[in-house]
Amino acid sequence: MSEKIKILYVDDEPDNLIGFKASLRLDYHILTAVNIPQAMSCLSNHPDIKVIFCDQRMPDTTGVEFFEEIRTSFPLPVRILLTAYTDVESIIDAINRGNIFRYVKKPWTEPDIISAIDEANKFYMANSMLSIKNDELQKAYNELNKFAYSVSHDIRGPLSGILGAINVAREIEDIEEMKEMLFLMEKSLKKLDTYIINMHDYYSLQRGELKITDIDFNEVFDELKPIYSVISKTSNVAFNISINQEEVFRSDAVPLKLIFNNLLANAFKYQDKKRENKSVEVTVEVKKSQAIIHIKDTGIGILGDHIGEIFNLFYRANSQEVGSGFGLYNVKSALLKLNGQIEVNSIMHQGTTFKVTIPSI
Repeated sequence: MSEKIKILYVDDEPDNLIGFKASLRLDYHILTAVNIPQAMSCLSNHPDIKVIFCDQRMPDTTGVEFFEEIRTSFPLPVRILLTAYTDVESIIDAINRGNIFRYVKKPWTEPDIISAIDEANKFYMANSMLSIKNDELQKAYNELNKFAYSVSHDIRGPLSGILGAINVAREIEDIEEMKEMLFLMEKSLKKLDTYIINMHDYYSLQRGELKITDIDFNEVFDELKPIYSVISKTSNVAFNISINQEEVFRSDAVPLKLIFNNLLANAFKYQDKKRENKSVEVTVEVKKSQAIIHIKDTGIGILGDHIGEIFNLFYRANSQEVGSGFGLYNVKSALLKLNGQIEVNSIMHQGTTFKVTIPSI
């Protein structure tokens, strides 16, 4: 059974309110107000009101003036004027100032009111969908602007570096200098490759559907550990993993691995290079149908005023290492798909801890 359309009727004559409600209460959710303050209170307490009927002739104000007043603060409800006047100027005034959808002449008949409600509801639904689509379009437009900037910076940057190295290499005869130039070219290509992989992950998350399977976190981290063990040795960063899973956990392995891979990559990338005892510690505990994962590092930390923005697309919190700006945004997107949450606790020059909580599906 569909939910009843919620309607507000404003009229200073109580008998009119009683008659309106008695006629329509079985098919609609009727709210009534005998004056403007009551009407404003109803609108504030019931944001899902779809249609407002208001009598034009009231003691303190007119229906047109009331509709004009609420156009900005309550733009969504469809406004219908009830008037005993057939004066053309009043109708034009109502349309121009109150932005009414239509008017109904008094004394009204039930078929007139039902027809007005039906048309108003269709108009309300169309406007609501348009508003949602406009919000989605604006979000896509904002991301497109950021993406255009990122492409020019993150793709052209490495390519310019490679082209520059090639031009310099043409004049080099010493083998050691040539090796150094090849190293710089390799570094640029790796940066470009990482950007492309992150971009692929981003679009995969936006379009993909979940594939739910049993998850063994020991197996998940057995796949990731060899990759970061090499980084651990070459960077002199201790790498420890502790997993406590004694119950079945169901989720999608792909976004899970993406989350852990990005968080681990950052934990190693943003280590405090001046620190002697560097480490990355991972703890996983599965209990009460949820997984709680902590990834703790001894990195450079994140400034407090940056923590609220680090999950935004293309955002970079520091300049020690150049990133694509996709990583943590992809983490947040993956967690949204899994109904998960993430918390960040960071102290400058001491380290950062990410706490990830994911429910079993």
